[in-house]
Amino acid sequence: MIEVDQLTKRYGDVSAVTDVSFRCEPGTVTGFLGPNGAGKSTTMRMICGLAPPTSGSATVLGVPYRRIANPGRHVGVLLDAAAQHSGRTGRETLSLSAHVLGVDRERAGRMLRDVGLPAAAARRRVGGYSLGMRQRLGIAQALLGDPRVLILDEPANGLDPEGIHWMRTLLRDFADRGGTVLLSSHLLREVEAVADRFVVIAGGRIVAQGDKRELLTAPGGTYVRALDPGPLEEVLAASGLPARRGVDGSLTVDADAEAVGRAAAKAGAVLLELRPAGEGGLEELFLSLTAEPRETAP
Repeated sequence: MIEVDQLTKRYGDVSAVTDVSFRCEPGTVTGFLGPNGAGKSTTMRMICGLAPPTSGSATVLGVPYRRIANPGRHVGVLLDAAAQHSGRTGRETLSLSAHVLGVDRERAGRMLRDVGLPAAAARRRVGGYSLGMRQRLGIAQALLGDPRVLILDEPANGLDPEGIHWMRTLLRDFADRGGTVLLSSHLLREVEAVADRFVVIAGGRIVAQGDKRELLTAPGGTYVRALDPGPLEEVLAASGLPARRGVDGSLTVDADAEAVGRAAAKAGAVLLELRPAGEGGLEELFLSLTAEPRETAP
């Protein structure tokens, strides 16, 4: 269980995160999504006790992370795969972690094999690892203490397609055995495939959260993408059909396709796409929720 309650983080006059609240339940994978600079990493650092919140609270397994005795035995964390000692070998890295956590060193060897780092790779220094190999080593460290909770920030970066499939299977199996997973990733299709719930953040605030089925069910309306969206948007507004613009220039209109098509004809707009809203899955949802407001001319 992870519980975040009105977390806020300010740096001087700048608010990085504002009143963020959500829960991650056992047996689920929660996809934590947002554009660069939205506040995902700051929120995860506060959950893990690495950054003190300005206000609000975060608990893992019912208590603040810093109050968990030997936390690696209960919570597996991977926030930055590049932050590993480059002079140690993979085996040395995991053996040291095993010593700190108080687990059998034989488990370190098993974990290296389980994440796809065989003996030859384990003998190499981490400084010579690819990003994908560092990710696998970081996952091995996160799982070493046999935790009940995983908190992972962009764990699939640098992985090839086989590695991404392996990661998806690993996280799904972990959750299906009762574990709790908080996963931040820019790979929206992979998150959509593995997650049970989504939390979407933009501008430091939560803009949507809920079960996958609930959020991805088409809410009605029409998705339209025009070669030049400006004139179409003006005609829609004049017709009493306000539209929400996505970052890709698309428009989501609370009207049926016929009304949108007639407005497009009136505007002389060349349409590239016209379909019911919601069929674009997580990517469409993400773009519609995280679009930045357009500046209007005075």
